Amino acid sequence: MSKVKTKYVCQNCGYSTLRWSGKCPECDTWSSLVEEIVSTGKKKSSGNGMLRVNEGSYKLISEISSVNESRTQTHISELDRVLGGGIVGGSVILIGGDPGIGKSTLMLQLAEQIKDKKILYISGEESASQIKLRADRLNYHLGNFYILSETNMEIIEAVIEKESPDIVVVDSIQTVYRPEIESAPGTVSQLRESAALLMFIAKKKNVSVFIVGHITKDGMIAGPKVLEHMVDVVLQFEGERTHSYRILRGIKNRFGSTNEIGIFEMTDMGLKEVLNPSEVFLSQRNYGASGCVISASIEGTRPILIEVQALVTSSNFGIPQRTSMGFDYKKLSIIIAVIEKKLGIVLSKSDIFINIAGGIKIDEPAIDLAVAMSIYSSFRDIPLDSETVILGEIGLSGEIRTISYIDRRITEAAKLGFKRIIVPKGNLKNLNNKKYKSEVTGVEKIREAVEKLI
Repeated sequence: MSKVKTKYVCQNCGYSTLRWSGKCPECDTWSSLVEEIVSTGKKKSSGNGMLRVNEGSYKLISEISSVNESRTQTHISELDRVLGGGIVGGSVILIGGDPGIGKSTLMLQLAEQIKDKKILYISGEESASQIKLRADRLNYHLGNFYILSETNMEIIEAVIEKESPDIVVVDSIQTVYRPEIESAPGTVSQLRESAALLMFIAKKKNVSVFIVGHITKDGMIAGPKVLEHMVDVVLQFEGERTHSYRILRGIKNRFGSTNEIGIFEMTDMGLKEVLNPSEVFLSQRNYGASGCVISASIEGTRPILIEVQALVTSSNFGIPQRTSMGFDYKKLSIIIAVIEKKLGIVLSKSDIFINIAGGIKIDEPAIDLAVAMSIYSSFRDIPLDSETVILGEIGLSGEIRTISYIDRRITEAAKLGFKRIIVPKGNLKNLNNKKYKSEVTGVEKIREAVEKLI
């Protein structure tokens, strides 16, 4: 039997060493040494020096019969939306998020809703009694639900082979290990090889596997990037601890669309689905306040109305503050520069604070104009019309560029009773003279938007 050893290989230049170092001594790249497994034993020969290939192992794509995709409904509509319609048999799903965000609670809620499937919950962080205590607190009546408090992958594999569950939950991947690898649980080699074994089990037995993963301080899923490439679906659980709302975002999905989101509210009884997020995010908005603007964002296929808040005050320091919550800081700097250049106002002596109400993070350009108008409104201390929705991307020359999914955004705004919608003029031709309950007005320049709003 071959002996398993590990070495550290630079992902930039290929340099290898037996000891880890923060910087590669060959190419001077920081944090590029990754642990890899090396087998020192001799490989078995096939005898005749040639590999035997099974003739049925490869086929023309035209010879392969189509198979209908079987999905298991979780009966949690927000989760089904992100997964693309349900859980695909044999898929491996990776869920990452901050500690205490609700990952384990979501997995228990999944088990509560799926009554007709056999579920095996593998816990490396909590004992079986602790999980039972949480289920009782949430008033979950779990039936065909098995708990295994184990971290050894050999034992986990044996239990899966014996019980043949329909769904396996591993909480978390950073705690399990393969005994043939000498490194500690949570290291690169342990994460990669443990995930590879889980993926092999899922494909072999057609078992759906949920892998719960920790994240780093940068918000990325801890471990090698290959972990995300190996799995079929990558979900990110987001949310601020000071807010009750949680967002489940699809980053990768081989069986559905990406960038889809599901919105939940954390309550004493677990996660509650938010079926109409626009009404929730706008429920506490301030009417007639300067610096408050309503815009519409597209998350996956769903339009969501959000409130953009801005506060512009005189700075007491030599360098003014620029703070944004839920909006890209670099994009904010560009918008401020365009406002100064094209509207002729000086913001270099003012502190500027931007907030997307509700704790949601928006990274699409369609709310650029709303951010600009909220800054201008707060600077002039002039409130904008509370019944107006503002949409549009801002170019460096002050032009308002067209945006995607304009019809869905307008329809959502009209459904919630907004009377006027400001859109890029280039989008008007794509509306095909559709009749909306709201007045739709097009603008070409940022100055034109100011003249129509203030």
